[in-house]
Amino acid sequence: MLTSDFDYNLPQELIAQTPLPKREQSKMMILHRQTGKIIHSRFEEFPDYLNKGDVLVLNNTKVIPARAWGKTEGKEIEFLFLKEIQEGLWEVLCRPAKKAKLRDVISFSPGFEGNIVKVEPEGKRVIRFSSGDVLSKLKKIGFAPLPPYIKRKKKNIEHRAKDLERYQTVFAQKEGAIAAPTAGLHFTPQILDRIKAKQIEIAEITLDVGLATFQPIRAKRVEDFCMLEETYSISQAVSQTINEAKKESRPIIAVGTTSVRTLESAFKKGEIHPGKSSTNLFIYPGYGFNIVDRILTNFHLPQSTLLMLVAAFAGLDFIKKAYQEAIRQKYRFYSYGDCMFIL
Repeated sequence: MLTSDFDYNLPQELIAQTPLPKREQSKMMILHRQTGKIIHSRFEEFPDYLNKGDVLVLNNTKVIPARAWGKTEGKEIEFLFLKEIQEGLWEVLCRPAKKAKLRDVISFSPGFEGNIVKVEPEGKRVIRFSSGDVLSKLKKIGFAPLPPYIKRKKKNIEHRAKDLERYQTVFAQKEGAIAAPTAGLHFTPQILDRIKAKQIEIAEITLDVGLATFQPIRAKRVEDFCMLEETYSISQAVSQTINEAKKESRPIIAVGTTSVRTLESAFKKGEIHPGKSSTNLFIYPGYGFNIVDRILTNFHLPQSTLLMLVAAFAGLDFIKKAYQEAIRQKYRFYSYGDCMFIL
């Protein structure tokens, strides 16, 4: 299978640059896998497609303000804080990388500086900070780690507060992600209340969205690609809820590709196993799903692992047809865009 099989042309004006005034105003395309039918709806009607006893799985990871600028010898460098290796020691991605050299001292703000102690490939560096509480300092100066297709002027203070609020789900709890689980961005407290009122079980898992989720595929053949790892955790109570639902043939609805990958990664010997682990599960057409029955997801980039996952679930031809219909109907694409619900 070729990576180019998952290509499509998207008009630039359909890439959403800002969120809608209200989260639930997004368009929602309904895909019926059995009939091939496509219905146009709104996310505010999402609860109407759920039934008593369904299990809705949310990824409650919380995006950190991981984007910041630092200086060394008068040179300014953009940093993306990827993960804390241990207290005060962080792996980062920097641009332009050639300016960030071994043993350079990087100053981000008064009292917030660190030394580059390791140089890694593809723009990665390891920085040791004098203060262990790096996250609290990032919360004061950092920006939302928006993907590069969302254009912002450098250090745009006007957009900072809004992006920090809207590039985050309303149910986010556990800090650690450098990208939002974007299918969850459409939910509001009111939508969640309507779902609970229908006696639909909500199960929260955590996958800290990292580089793997938006890692570009550089292999010509899909089968030759290997994903990076991301960490996830599932509680005992949630695993029990999902396992009981599967035994009773009640649908499991995953919100976002990260929830899908978490559930499918935790499936072993016929059931979901609780605990904390890591996964590099790469789902593409030919994969047999064990847990997930329905998926709520956004529209994804061409040739991306996320597009391949939904193509594995709904069929590549059906997904291509749906994407062309979305373009024709002028849906908004990618992180701040509209969504589809695959039944």
